[in-house]
Amino acid sequence: MTPRIVAIVVGCALALAACGQVQPGHVGIKINQYGSGAGVSAEPLQVGTYFTPFGTNIIEYPVFTQTYTYTASTTEGSTNNEEFTFNDKNGLNISADIGVSYSVNPDLAPKLYSKFRTDATGLVANQIRNAIRNALNDDASVLGVEEIYGPKKEALLAQVQADVARYFAPYGLNIEKLFWAGTLRLPQSVHDQINLRIANEQAALAAQANVATATANAQAKVEAAKGDAQANQLIAESLRTNPEIIQLRAIEKWNGQLPTYASNGPLPFIGNPSK
Repeated sequence: MTPRIVAIVVGCALALAACGQVQPGHVGIKINQYGSGAGVSAEPLQVGTYFTPFGTNIIEYPVFTQTYTYTASTTEGSTNNEEFTFNDKNGLNISADIGVSYSVNPDLAPKLYSKFRTDATGLVANQIRNAIRNALNDDASVLGVEEIYGPKKEALLAQVQADVARYFAPYGLNIEKLFWAGTLRLPQSVHDQINLRIANEQAALAAQANVATATANAQAKVEAAKGDAQANQLIAESLRTNPEIIQLRAIEKWNGQLPTYASNGPLPFIGNPSK
C-alpha cells in the first residue's frame, strides 16, 4: 500500500471519527467545549450526520413518547429501589411505584439542555424523579390516608402530573402522563384497618338494602290485600243492589240441561217458573 493510499485511508477514518449522528425519532444538540463558539448551539439538529471535530459532541433527546417506571422492583426500570415514599397529612408513610410518559419538544431542546445539562437518561434519573417526589409530597400532605388510598387516589396523581408538567413546560420537556404502577403500600396495621372498615360499610349497606327490600315487599302485599278487599267490597255491593246479576251469570254458565230435582220447589239458578 502506497503512502498516498495510507494517507487517504487515515484521512477517511479521521473524518468518520469526527462525525456524530442524530438518530430517527430524536433531536440533537451540538455542544462545543473550546474556542470562541464554546457552549450549547442554539439551533437543534435534525436527523442526520454532522461534523464534530475535537471538543464537539452531540446530545440526543427523544421526540417520541418514552415511558419509564420508578419501582421498588429490581426487574423493572433501575436495579435500584426507585419507589416513592411520601406522607399523608398525619405523617403516615405511604410508598408507591409510579410510571411517567414524556417527550421533548425539538424546538426547545437546546434550552432544555442549557437548563439541566444532562441527557434523557439523566433527566429521568434525577430531574423528573425529583420533581415528581416534591409534588407528591406537597399534594399528599393535605389528604388523609383513607382519601389517598380511596376516592382521591387518581385526583392526587392528576394534580402531581399537572404540577410537574407545568414546571418542565418552559424548557420543552413534555410530561404526558403519570400513572400508578401498582397498589399503594401502607403499614400493614393501617391496611388491615381500612379493609375492615370497608368490609363493615359494605355489610351495613347490604343490610340496609335487605331491610328496604323486605319493607317494599311487605308494603306491596299490604297494598295488594287492600286492593283485593276493596274489589271484593265493590263486587258484594254490586250484587246486593243488582240481584239479577247472579241469575244472569248462572244462565251464562248453563249447559242447556235441566237438573234432576225431586222437590216441587223452584229449580236452582233459574228461578221459580211459577212466578
